[in-house]
Amino acid sequence: MIKGLSHITLVVADLDEMQGFLETALDSRCVYHSDEAQSLLSETRFYQIGDVWIAIIKGDALPGRTYNHIAFKIDDADFETCQARLEAADIDLLPTRLRVEGQGRSLYFYGPGNHLFELHTGTLEQRLAGYIPGV
Repeated sequence: MIKGLSHITLVVADLDEMQGFLETALDSRCVYHSDEAQSLLSETRFYQIGDVWIAIIKGDALPGRTYNHIAFKIDDADFETCQARLEAADIDLLPTRLRVEGQGRSLYFYGPGNHLFELHTGTLEQRLAGYIPGV
């Protein structure tokens, strides 16, 4: 039976660039660095972001940008602090999406390799309440 999310793996051309991005934008901590391919398919690094494990592997970047993304939960009280940290790091924030009132706020931004990230204050319950009256 599935118990939850194990990890997220992203393929990027420049591991150092992605490491700097993850540490700056998402306050990650590197917990493993393979240096060489070793027994792995390619050079790999592991990061801890909150309780999420992110793996990055050296390879070809995505050919373009899409709306496929990874969203990390943040408290609404931390929204402005996170926004200021991203802006201070010169990370391009995308325009805010229109949402149904009460569904939380989001910061969207692309990282290396055309990967889209989101910092979001809402919950699934809030989202469903906006779509399904009486929930």
